[in-house]
Amino acid sequence: MEKRWTIKQKGDSELIGALARRLCPIENATRDEFRTYEIVASLLVQRGICSYEEAEKFFRPKYEHLHDSFLINDMEKAVERIMLAIKAEEKILVYGDYDVDGTSAVALVYSYLEKFYTEIDFYIPDRYKEGYGVSFQGVDWADENDFKLIICLDCGIKAHKEIAYAKQKGIDFIVCDHHLPSDTLPEAWAVLDPKRCDSNYPYKELSGCGIGFKLVSALQRERNLPFDDLLEYLDLVAISIAADVVPLTGENRVLAYYGLKKINRCPRIGLEAILASSNVKHENNNGKLYFNRELTLSDLVFLIGPRINAAGRMESGRLSVQLLKAKNATEAKEAAEKIEKHNRARKEKDKKTTKEAFETLERDASLKEKKAIVVVNDNWHKGVIGIVASRLVERYYKPTIVFSFNDDDNLITGSARSVKDFDIYSVIESCSHLLTHFGGHKFAAGLSLKPENLQEFTELFEQKVSENITETQTIPEIDIDLEINLRDITQRLFRILRQFAPFGPENNVPIFSSTHLIGTDEIRIVGSNHLKLSVVSREVPSYPYKCIGFGMGEHFDKIRNGYTFDICYQIDENTFNGQTYLQLNLKDLHF
Repeated sequence: MEKRWTIKQKGDSELIGALARRLCPIENATRDEFRTYEIVASLLVQRGICSYEEAEKFFRPKYEHLHDSFLINDMEKAVERIMLAIKAEEKILVYGDYDVDGTSAVALVYSYLEKFYTEIDFYIPDRYKEGYGVSFQGVDWADENDFKLIICLDCGIKAHKEIAYAKQKGIDFIVCDHHLPSDTLPEAWAVLDPKRCDSNYPYKELSGCGIGFKLVSALQRERNLPFDDLLEYLDLVAISIAADVVPLTGENRVLAYYGLKKINRCPRIGLEAILASSNVKHENNNGKLYFNRELTLSDLVFLIGPRINAAGRMESGRLSVQLLKAKNATEAKEAAEKIEKHNRARKEKDKKTTKEAFETLERDASLKEKKAIVVVNDNWHKGVIGIVASRLVERYYKPTIVFSFNDDDNLITGSARSVKDFDIYSVIESCSHLLTHFGGHKFAAGLSLKPENLQEFTELFEQKVSENITETQTIPEIDIDLEINLRDITQRLFRILRQFAPFGPENNVPIFSSTHLIGTDEIRIVGSNHLKLSVVSREVPSYPYKCIGFGMGEHFDKIRNGYTFDICYQIDENTFNGQTYLQLNLKDLHF
């Protein structure tokens, strides 16, 4: 599928030049040496980092860069209520959503509280029987078990009816959420959410687990105990940041930076148990787990996140909390083995459902004319339809909803995914009169409806997408940070680029483009249709640079026949036969 390239605005030249001069440590630097720091300065300015002091803060995150937890609205009330509950020996329930952010948040707050208080338990709602967030069933369970305070994490900001119901039963709520509130807040004892319209908290993009960390930070200060004792929980915050795709800016950058250090140096027992089945570890003679490379946020997204999610998708999110708060290797191994079993089952269902969805769409002669995709099957497992929707978007690049039938409530349940810059949530909202429930955000949503409304909804959804989507939004886009010459690519530049990590939304791995290139004689197909080649510039003298283009084997003949082409790529490092060299990881190629 053809992709469009969009090169980001470079920024003010004078500002970039001034910052580059401050960053460059080389006296009397040559033009090529100084060019490295111009590129770095351009990337920083694109990220809103315009001064040397801001750059230093970006490259050298410190705990002191975190904001005072008590700046969050209602934090004093929340701390006061928890300390009151402890003094009165009331039972406290730590309640969270079933996804990675929710379960990691519950594991964090529960692990902190249980160190000095025993009258606590945790609750994760059943994905299929209760749905997302605070449920009436969960409130009833708390009431039946005599809980007087519920701390809910990664949910609750829109649970007005459920929290009012709890209040009638004499149960207080402390809401720790990071989602956008409604016009009014729920009737909770305290509502901790930086996105409140009356919030003056300096940073708005914390994960749900990040809000939980802020709560325990405030409790720690109230108890006159050192902040350093909380560093053991930063691995959980890093996992939530990675899995929940929140911006890697501000406090999230600091928390993710130190959370990754914790995982790489001293992972908690539960994470060791998960990673024991991955390909990034080895064991020394003492049986201690060591990693054979530095784990990144991508590893948390692809190795840890799906496994933690698998428990909630296939059975219960409680299992994920038990794993993450495990205190001994036996407990962790037992939970990890169950989760690994669920993850294998999830993969099998994912693979089978994806194959069936592709086959269904290939039989649809009208697919090419449609602006949206809606696909339904009564036998698909609800735990994988969101993953399958994402795969359909990858292949067809259209706003997509995948539906399955839910026997529990006789409803059809769907998971929606969108293409870049297209607000699928607002389209679903415009069809809400046909739905029994919906929720989500701009690019992903969940919904349910009665079977008799499916046909009308499908037609209206297609109509609304067609009316609102632009031609540009139907073509996949690659955002390119800068256009550079091959000769600009140096080991010095690569070393500095690595310091931009951890990478994530609003701080993605830089993508560069270079133009008017030709391939050398060193070109071949490797693996399953991957293109391995070396390139040189046709206009600017340069050394040949090795490239890998995954799935790009179809370009082999044109390159071998001398066609000129442009590339966009990330700069990576590759080791082969004991030699390490820079390699360009191609994202696209245009002749």
